[in-house]
Amino acid sequence: MNASVFFLGLRRMRAPLIVLIVIYALSTLGLTLVPGIDAQGQPTAPMSFFHAFYFVSYTATTIGFGELPNAFSDAQRMWVTVCIYLSVVGWSYSIISLLALVQDKGFQQVLLSSRFARRVRQLGEPFYIICGCGETGLLIARALDREGIRVVALERDEMRIQELELEDFSADILVLGADAAQPQHLLMAGLKHRSCRGVLAMTDDDAANLAVAISSRLINPRLRIVARVASPSIEANMMSFGTHYVVNHFEKFADYLAQAIRSPDWFRLVDLLTGLPGREVPERHDPPVGDWVVCGYGRFGQAVVRNLQRQGVRLTVIDPNPDLPIDVHHIVGQGTEAEPLRQAGVEAAVGIVAASDNDTNNLSIAMTAMEVNPKLFVVVRQNSVANQILFDAYDADFTMVPSHIVARECLALITSPLLSRFLRLVRAWPESRAAGVVSDLERLFDKRVPVVWGIRLNAVDSPAVHRFLLFEQATMALDSLRRDPADRQEWLALLPLLLVRDGCDDELPADATILQAGDEVLFAGTRAAKAAQNLTLDNRTVLDYVLTGQDTPGWLWGLLKKRKSTGANESPLG
Repeated sequence: MNASVFFLGLRRMRAPLIVLIVIYALSTLGLTLVPGIDAQGQPTAPMSFFHAFYFVSYTATTIGFGELPNAFSDAQRMWVTVCIYLSVVGWSYSIISLLALVQDKGFQQVLLSSRFARRVRQLGEPFYIICGCGETGLLIARALDREGIRVVALERDEMRIQELELEDFSADILVLGADAAQPQHLLMAGLKHRSCRGVLAMTDDDAANLAVAISSRLINPRLRIVARVASPSIEANMMSFGTHYVVNHFEKFADYLAQAIRSPDWFRLVDLLTGLPGREVPERHDPPVGDWVVCGYGRFGQAVVRNLQRQGVRLTVIDPNPDLPIDVHHIVGQGTEAEPLRQAGVEAAVGIVAASDNDTNNLSIAMTAMEVNPKLFVVVRQNSVANQILFDAYDADFTMVPSHIVARECLALITSPLLSRFLRLVRAWPESRAAGVVSDLERLFDKRVPVVWGIRLNAVDSPAVHRFLLFEQATMALDSLRRDPADRQEWLALLPLLLVRDGCDDELPADATILQAGDEVLFAGTRAAKAAQNLTLDNRTVLDYVLTGQDTPGWLWGLLKKRKSTGANESPLG
């Protein structure tokens, strides 16, 4: 890349450099041909090439040492006058060309790309590549930064890049203005870097996300690939070649809505565990059971209808297209007027979904429906981030914001891979069990979304605990990881959710569960609790205190103490 910058500069400056070389050559040649005079005014031979070049060099650069080695003849002065004006023209042309080169967008992009690639190569800590830094990418970048994970970003929109650079990240985010769908840009972003952990295709273009997923899968198959998508056909295409996780925000929200109607406590548990950590838990809204009305039968509307029908929910669709499937009860219209809503039975319905691709229409549908039936449970689709103020002012029961859904799913997968496994198991729980866990989480974390993390009891992630389990003739229970290393009588604000051992799942494991090397445990808790637990996992002295209540000295202090004791026991007479 550095060579590219150098040769690009030479190519752009080729004409000015040639002009300068020609001017210097002609000036030097002229002085070697024009005769001079000596101190007595007698004609002498012309200057040598060395003296001529020396004179032209300091004259053309405006240094001006004078006429050396002797005063010039009139002919020499005439030629020097011509050379001076030629050199002024040549240098002016060169300087103007250089300024134009520095301001050239293409040259600036090459310089930025070179600096970006160099900084990526120098990264030593794990990082993720985020392709697309709109609202979704920005939410993910902020959350990863809070977790201490570095981010490398590719974004085409210059305005978004400027917004990203103004963000207050704890570690500098490396961002390049480039098309992520081009494989060379992914390579520049560190796709084959030893510290790269995964690629997140978060652009708002399904085709671009597909290109990113394919390139990443082919160039570096070991990486985790997560992609957002809205089209079911592209989603199937991505899954066919092994994309690890595909987030279809329409399908995901529709699935959550259907599950919330069937199992509201299950949905509340999912809402708590997949929210953005540290934020206040949103007010609880349980979708009622009964007849529903869906306005709009696009991709989102179809996903809602499909998932609600799967749960046995009776519904009516309002859409201007008269050619809908025969198994869908359909009213032709927009839903922005009261008459189509009444024909769809909104007066007797329990809920309505405003699912069109127009934010103004969705808000109009919701407001008109509430005038007809004030008791409706309202779900609205928000398409544009710019309309956030309007949707906040309306305050629907549920608002489908694609960026939030995708960000939550991606963060859950990256920061706590066990969470997806746990949520699949929770689907089979009875409502009473989910309600109990919800109650525990809300009590422990004071209405704040908890941090969810997983630990693995191995030599890399938990060196102190792993060594204890392998080499000590003692057992260690799960409750040891819940004790406060500052005061073992106190419990940390965390809750164990899942223990995985040899592929078998232990949901909500008991405190008395005996741990084994290689176990994986999923926790929900506060950031402070996570940091305190890490001390127990990493430090043998802290672990010994948590297990026994006694402070064990470190190896250096123990050695010094042993030597002191030995010296005290020795006789002074030998």
